[in-house]
Amino acid sequence: MAPSEVAIIGVGLHPFGRYPGKSALEMGEDAVFEALTDAGVEWPAIQALFAGSMEVKNPEAIVGLLGLTGIPGRAVFTGCATGATSLAMAADAIRLGDHDLTVAVGLDKHPRGAFSDHPSVSGLPAWYGEAGLFLTTHFFGMKINRYMHDFGITPRTLARVAAKAFRNGAANPRAWRRKPLTEDEILVSPSLNHPLTQYMYCSPDEGGAAVVLCRADQAHRYTDTPIYLRASTLFSRKEGAFELLSPSLPLESAPSPTVFASRQAYENAGIGPEDVDVIQLQDTDAGSEVIHMAENGFCKDGEQEQLLATGETEIGGRLPVNTDGGLLANGEPVGASGLRQIYELVNQLRGRAGARQVEGARVGYAQLYGAPGTAAVTILST
Repeated sequence: MAPSEVAIIGVGLHPFGRYPGKSALEMGEDAVFEALTDAGVEWPAIQALFAGSMEVKNPEAIVGLLGLTGIPGRAVFTGCATGATSLAMAADAIRLGDHDLTVAVGLDKHPRGAFSDHPSVSGLPAWYGEAGLFLTTHFFGMKINRYMHDFGITPRTLARVAAKAFRNGAANPRAWRRKPLTEDEILVSPSLNHPLTQYMYCSPDEGGAAVVLCRADQAHRYTDTPIYLRASTLFSRKEGAFELLSPSLPLESAPSPTVFASRQAYENAGIGPEDVDVIQLQDTDAGSEVIHMAENGFCKDGEQEQLLATGETEIGGRLPVNTDGGLLANGEPVGASGLRQIYELVNQLRGRAGARQVEGARVGYAQLYGAPGTAAVTILST
């Protein structure tokens, strides 16, 4: 495995959910202080902050709550890939030699209900509503419907993804949805956008997550269990960009940017999918997890049917996916979502995930796909 120049020494999470009267910045503040405590670092020692949010236009203003120490604070938004983007920027600042200690933080506070087509709310293109895709749920339904047709995936497999998420969420004391549901309960819940039912979708909600990073050669000054950042890759769509420019799906589909981000991450880390012990995939809906399993090299298209049926993606299986319940059990405050994945992977690799611990986990993998067509992959190791 390729050597790392950057280590994660602390992680923090403000649990996702609904918190009336508490701002997104305040939730991000709590997450940062938890991460600093985990790292054994005081806020004045941090040299730069990278913040991401969808609802808060200037999330770097969190420094006003944390303490005005004079450090640079920078903001980023790349849809659902925001958390991984802020992490990559915080890591690059260390790789470039600009800083030795940095923080990546994500925070958001979304209203109830799915994201609509209104550009001021979602940043979605104008044709989105014109094509009848008034809600993001419509697009996800259309996408998995085509994939099921092409590769023989059944609704039962989608229900298995969701049931697994809620079982894992039940074992996660910081998850939002902690009630297990059976596959049949999920299948007969109200249909929102065929073939996806109510419990096959995540919900926008509220929360914050943070990560403290440092130079790898200095990590043991702070912790006996540093987690090394082996790859953090970002790719945007470069061909067949129908999601941005056209209201229709082409007859010939182009590879997702996730495919390119994944390939580059494996190359940078010097490993392959077979070396990964615990996996976090973007599961905005149950169908997304199915599609992303193949796009990230963990199986071929269509093999998900058998893998889910035989329990391979469970915590005790060969490919444990979304061990904390993923988006389905935690919901998605967009800016914080990707750093929640890192929070879970770090705890898994440190052996402190409790009832959801993957035994012997040494390599963790996280993937995100965000509008407008930006994919991000992060690989961590002990």
